[in-house]
Amino acid sequence: MNFLDDLKSLVELQSPSEDLEACRRVIDLAAAIAKKELGTSPKVFDENGRPVFWWGAEKPSIVILTHLDTVWPIDSYLPLWKVDGEKISGPGIFDMKAGFLQALYALKEIPDAASRVALIATTDEETGSHTSRDLITRVSADADAVLVTEASLNGKVKVGRKGTSMFSIKVIGRASHAGLEPEKGINATSEIARIVTLLKSLENKDLGTTVVPTTLHSGTTTNTVPAIATLDIDSRSFTMAEMERVEKSLRDLKAEHPEARIEVTGGINRPPLELTATSDLYATLEKVAAEIGLGKIGSASVGGASDGNFAAAAGAKVLDGLGAVGDGAHAPHEHILSSTIPARIALLTAFIKELM
Repeated sequence: MNFLDDLKSLVELQSPSEDLEACRRVIDLAAAIAKKELGTSPKVFDENGRPVFWWGAEKPSIVILTHLDTVWPIDSYLPLWKVDGEKISGPGIFDMKAGFLQALYALKEIPDAASRVALIATTDEETGSHTSRDLITRVSADADAVLVTEASLNGKVKVGRKGTSMFSIKVIGRASHAGLEPEKGINATSEIARIVTLLKSLENKDLGTTVVPTTLHSGTTTNTVPAIATLDIDSRSFTMAEMERVEKSLRDLKAEHPEARIEVTGGINRPPLELTATSDLYATLEKVAAEIGLGKIGSASVGGASDGNFAAAAGAKVLDGLGAVGDGAHAPHEHILSSTIPARIALLTAFIKELM
């Protein structure tokens, strides 16, 4: 099966986001596969210094968003390709090299796809899409539909994704000798510890809002009152209103000691993918699935973000999770189920045709 041969070559060409040359190689390989399977060459170009794959219409009404970078450093996931019955494992196979290839093979079945559809693959999605965000926003703003072939959730498409915010809090105190005159210092560790305990109160379980302290650094030596402490925070929510509430609360933090200072940097990285952006396309997908005999696909809202969040923020109608069926994104058991590949390609093919 050509699909599995092509997928094996993509997976075995490892492409961690931080390795720019590896990302260039995987984009070049994707271009060669596209030329072989689709008969026409994609554009390969740099966007803010990082490689991008673009096949199809220059001004697409339907955009298929994908990425070919992975979270796995070189040789951190071995073996690179393992087949165990219908389970195929490898670094980035589920998130999301199989999804990219399923989209490419769907386009093979649509002779006039290049007139209205663009398949785009970026290489920095796993690190926040900082170089590709503007490109995604521009192309999405003018599109009728943006389809994201990120991994499915047990076959279900994703109609909601949390937005992500990343903050860093720095407390500036004053150093002094911890034994001789601690009272002359301003303890940054004590201040940051108080902030950590406050974060739980900013969460909202009913709305899925999380505010998670992650990395923490403080102090210099064991006998010095620490003058500097820094705390990183990962905050996520399904609604923009919640994300803005958390951001305001963090920026309004006050130090307990009158001479201590708090600096808050960072902010909202990806806005949420809300149901208002996905409901129309999801209804169309279920109609198409029924027409081709696949039955109900199902939908889910998930905590992880994707480039679909940026597309929705640009005003586009979006549907996410149209990619592979499997499990283990970013985990040692990452895999896809090969038996599901034909049906997922057929579904995406019929869906694109319906939207055209």
